[in-house]
Amino acid sequence: MSKPDLNLLVTLDVLLAEGSVARAARRLRLSPSAMSRALARLRQATGDPLLARAGRGLVASPRAVELRDQVSQLVQEAEAVLRPAERLDLASLVRTFTLRTSEGFVENFGPGLIARVNKQAPGVRLRFVPKPDKDSALLREGTVDLETGVVGKTTAPEVRTQALFRDRFIGVVRNDHPLSKGKITPARYANGRHILVSRRGLEEGPIDEALASLRLEREIMTIVGGFSVALALARASDLIASVPERHTGNLRAAMHWFPLPLAVPEFTISMLWHPRLDADPAHRWLRGIVQEVCAEELRRSSARGKRR
Repeated sequence: MSKPDLNLLVTLDVLLAEGSVARAARRLRLSPSAMSRALARLRQATGDPLLARAGRGLVASPRAVELRDQVSQLVQEAEAVLRPAERLDLASLVRTFTLRTSEGFVENFGPGLIARVNKQAPGVRLRFVPKPDKDSALLREGTVDLETGVVGKTTAPEVRTQALFRDRFIGVVRNDHPLSKGKITPARYANGRHILVSRRGLEEGPIDEALASLRLEREIMTIVGGFSVALALARASDLIASVPERHTGNLRAAMHWFPLPLAVPEFTISMLWHPRLDADPAHRWLRGIVQEVCAEELRRSSARGKRR
């Protein structure tokens, strides 16, 4: 069965509104003969005469009367779909955005993000969900609206990305820990007792590779799945937590931190989204808010670091 020509809906809408082939032709800037051919195609498609001769004019058939409002609504909705999006009204926007974030992002950037969103668009709600992996399937399926994290080899090629900030690993200990005083050398760092953070339960990471290049090895006492847990353990023990600096600014309050005495590569935290949301005004606004809040928090963190 052949598909109907949806262009005929516009023709039918004008014909039913005008009740005249000649007037409909003028409105659509067609010749009368072209409009007559279009009417013939509509009659064939619907199996109904639609407009029947009555004296010198045409009258709508019962089927045409029945279709008039429905066709008009369909054409209006189609025109709305093809028009550029109207200006976003944040005050009346009602929507829930799902954000899949890496460990520490909500704790460090969430309060500012929620406050900014609530101030500009009180009808918008943010739903944060954990990010146990880098699979892009949830973005593709539309289950997740926006992600944050490191772009990896498993990130789908169609996914859009925007860098938010650079981050690096630092060492964090309780305030009266032996490493809170004196120069931190690679050997002194390695000789401590450590917490390894690994979402997948791995027994080593980039820090261990950097130590191995110096022929050093650290003693890993425990492996945890997140930065907040690592910092909580370090706060209450002699263990050393090595965590991203930018992600943990709020979590490591009242703790001592130091740059790692190792050549561990920095990494870029980005936000990721599916291209179908590229032009969505509300989603563009959300992406802008995330960028603004991250930039502001980093400025505050930098100021705190200078006062440290």
